[in-house]
Amino acid sequence: MDAMTVTETTDTRTDTCAGPPQGDRRPDGQDKYTISEVAALTGLTAHTLRWYERIGLMPHIDRSHTGQRRYTNRDLDWLALVGKLRLTGMPVADMVRYAELVRAGDHTYAERFELLKATREDVLARIAELQGTLAVLDRKISFYSDAGRALASERA
Repeated sequence: MDAMTVTETTDTRTDTCAGPPQGDRRPDGQDKYTISEVAALTGLTAHTLRWYERIGLMPHIDRSHTGQRRYTNRDLDWLALVGKLRLTGMPVADMVRYAELVRAGDHTYAERFELLKATREDVLARIAELQGTLAVLDRKISFYSDAGRALASERA
């Protein structure tokens, strides 16, 4: 594997992952974060960050001369994307597969597209299911609201 990070591609179109950089980041080139700083920025535990690296969900993380992990802004972008993928309900194995495809290069665009498209369809199905659940809750809330008013007027 070369030194490319997971989010880099070999063509000029850059996979920007999960959105614009956050305000408390260091400028590129000065962006060396310790695992505890990344844990504080992301809300993930150091254990989870090490696990992500071990299972291949994170790219190789650079190390200082003392062996301490040094994360970059691109790593933070990747972790933001992973967080969004987790929220979709995407299985960890699929997230790892996606990471492997990104690292493999641009020739995997079609496979990445299909994986993300299938995940999107799963999310849309979950949204529809949640909208149906919300409608049931709204009906129940309306029932209890009306029943509460009726009880209050009977007691008055």
